[in-house]
Amino acid sequence: MGLSRKTVATLSGNAQDKLGCMLETPQASWWYSSTVGIMTTVGSDNPQATRTISREVHSGPGSQPGLMTPQRLHADALATTRGVLQAYFQGALHDGTRSSLHKTHRFVQKGRDWLDRLRFMLALLGHSSWIYQEGRNRNDMYALETSAKFLDVDYDLGRLATDLDRIAYVRGYFDAEGGMPRLIDVRPFQIQLVQKDQNELGGVRDILTKLGIKCGRMHNPSRSVDPDYWRFYISAASVADFARVIGSWHPRKEQLLGMMI
Repeated sequence: MGLSRKTVATLSGNAQDKLGCMLETPQASWWYSSTVGIMTTVGSDNPQATRTISREVHSGPGSQPGLMTPQRLHADALATTRGVLQAYFQGALHDGTRSSLHKTHRFVQKGRDWLDRLRFMLALLGHSSWIYQEGRNRNDMYALETSAKFLDVDYDLGRLATDLDRIAYVRGYFDAEGGMPRLIDVRPFQIQLVQKDQNELGGVRDILTKLGIKCGRMHNPSRSVDPDYWRFYISAASVADFARVIGSWHPRKEQLLGMMI
């Protein structure tokens, strides 16, 4: 089920209205729990799918416990997570396309669950978007289109200011370009990231390595089939760390990774 018009309208208001709507919106519980830091179920009825996120978003230089009212916490979280959300979109944009004519970006997916989440996050950032079915003969294929100006297909990873931003970028990249089994009991349970741009994919691998997540070597599976296709796997010993640190905001991937935490 998508977000109602009333919900989206509220999210286009001021920061306090957006946050209040977020806390009261069932579709948003996954976002609040994984960004603000509350221990709760994450996008799944499975009690194992829980996550505790770092309280970095609640603390800053000179923070005083006496001043940490709920309103202050919410305001600080919103300010911090604006950069996190934008970083997530820059990573996810690798599965998107840009229209120079209309000055918009599009994300296309089978099903609309993930697109509904993207629409919610864009609304939280103050940007409009719309979802429509992609073609008459493409069953269950949907597109989200937005004119959000912060999106940049040539985004420089050097602009990621914090580890929270880097984690969000890789999470978006994985949600758009990552592969994993559809069942939790598949062995070996492998997570891979793929991309045509070797340097770009190498940057993602560097971020993961610096976060302590072990990765296999980057390689081209078959130069004769596609010389520009590159991928690497998350090492088996670090799959659980990837699930805990990077995670996912894609409904299907989030549920499976949540079972590994």
